[in-house]
Amino acid sequence: MFLFSLRAALFGLVLGGLAACDVAYPVTVIGDNGMTFRGSATDTFLHGGSFQATNGNAVCTGTYDKFADISTVSFPVVCNNGLRGVGTAYFQSPTSGSGFVTMTDGSQWQFIFGRGALAL
Repeated sequence: MFLFSLRAALFGLVLGGLAACDVAYPVTVIGDNGMTFRGSATDTFLHGGSFQATNGNAVCTGTYDKFADISTVSFPVVCNNGLRGVGTAYFQSPTSGSGFVTMTDGSQWQFIFGRGALAL
């Protein structure tokens, strides 16, 4: 009985530790006019994530829900310069992919996240 309780406690600690793990990766966003934002996204195991990117003047942020079996997520984008939009991300792996954001002013922004974002 003690061995079973010990195993259950260890499993709970490992699972709890994983639930608190955050994984950060780079994000690069390019607007219609060539304006480039750079930042990062952070995934929290089993919860989703958030992102923040800046072009030196404006800062845009958002949060998203992501589950292990979902490779596409939609999310709101809010910028401190008044722009807002809705983005869609396509995950090729848990920490890389690409997508687009349609802003309320009608502009289309493209983004890449993960290692590929560093090349832009």
